[in-house]
Formats: sequence, C-alpha cells, structure tokens
Amino acid sequence: MGMDELLLGSIWYVVLVFSLTFHEAGHAWAAMRGGDPTAYLGGQVSLDPVPHIRREPFGTVLVPLLSFAFSGFMVGWASTPYDPRWAAEHPRRAGWMALAGPAANLILVVAAGALVRFGLMIDIFFAPNTIHFTQVVGADPGAIWGTAATLLSVTFTLNLLLLVFNLIPLPPLDGSGAVALLVGDDTARRLQEAMSNPRFSMLGIVVAWFLIGPIFGPVHLMAVNLLYPELAYR
Repeated sequence: MGMDELLLGSIWYVVLVFSLTFHEAGHAWAAMRGGDPTAYLGGQVSLDPVPHIRREPFGTVLVPLLSFAFSGFMVGWASTPYDPRWAAEHPRRAGWMALAGPAANLILVVAAGALVRFGLMIDIFFAPNTIHFTQVVGADPGAIWGTAATLLSVTFTLNLLLLVFNLIPLPPLDGSGAVALLVGDDTARRLQEAMSNPRFSMLGIVVAWFLIGPIFGPVHLMAVNLLYPELAYR
C-alpha cells in the first residue's frame, strides 16, 4: 500500500469514525430528550468517539481497517443502547430517536457541501471533470487544499451513504424504527416486536446491502447536481 492509499485510508477512517459518532450521538440525544437516559448514562450523548468505540470496537476499528486493506472500500458500524420498554411505551418518541441518526448525517452532508461552495467561491477548489466517492470537489493535489478537498469529498459522500442506507425501512436499520411515525401506537408496538427478531435483522441487512447500490447511485448524482446547479453531471 503506497503513501497515497495510506493517506486516503487515514482520511476515510477519521471521517467514518466521526460520522458514526455523530450519528449515534444523535440517537442518544433524541432518546435522552424523549425520556430514556440509557445512552446518556453510557456516555454516548457525546462527540467523543471513545464511548462509541468502546461499545462497538469490532464495527468501529477492526472491520473498517480490514475492509479498506482488502477491498479499498471502508465499511463499519456503531450502535446506541436504549430501553425497549421505553420504546414500547412511547413508540413515536422511539421513531424520532430512530430518525435522529440519519438527521445527524444529513447535517454533515449539508455542512460539507457548504464548505465546498465556500472553497469554490474563494478559488481554492474547483468542480472536477468526473465525480466519484472520494472526489466530489477538486483542488491542487500538491497543496494542503488537496487533502481538504478529499476530506470534504469523503465526508459528503460517506454521510450521504449512511443517510440513505439507514433510511431503508428494514430492520435493524433506522428506517424501520421511523415507521412508527406513520402508524398508530398499537401497530408500532407490534412492528417493534416483530422487528426485534434477530432473523429479521440478518435478512434486513442482506436485502439492504443489495438494494443500496441501485438506490445510492441516482441519489448521489442528484446530490452532486444540487451541489453544482450550474453544471450537469451524468
């Protein structure tokens, strides 16, 4: 692995851990606001990655590093504890808790996009000829702005991916929990009980893994064209 790959891997890992931390802190904060202090007591209403890594070292350290080393693509996950009795008693609050994680990723997408537009305005960035996961904006690769462009590109795309993936309404993804906001409380409780089955969770992850490719490509293209309304990427 060359120096360029090491730099890219380092940027990707920093962005991934921060994004997962921000996502889970969103869940934890919403649960706390809704009356469940479980994650708060575990120290997860925080942008400090340590409590999140401590809870999921496999998904936040081992899998990301190994997946990048063997495939050149980094995947990982984290989780937030909550009281299922609280969720059953307050299904709508649990639904808002589920949406808080993807909402946190949306905030990071918008923030990265705003910084890209600012960089374009002051001429340190430029719109690249082609767009891919780690190149949403371009800069002189020999300067610090080249690293900044890669950092913002990964932040924009990775958080968009986390947002879209987690909104797929299949267990154990956040979209399945957010369904509680669309149905009555009794139906929401029955869905919670059904989706807590580990077999459904494993099936949901497998199905979502196959769905995300066809879904994410058009969403990413749309987001890039919103970022560059003066251009028309295809």
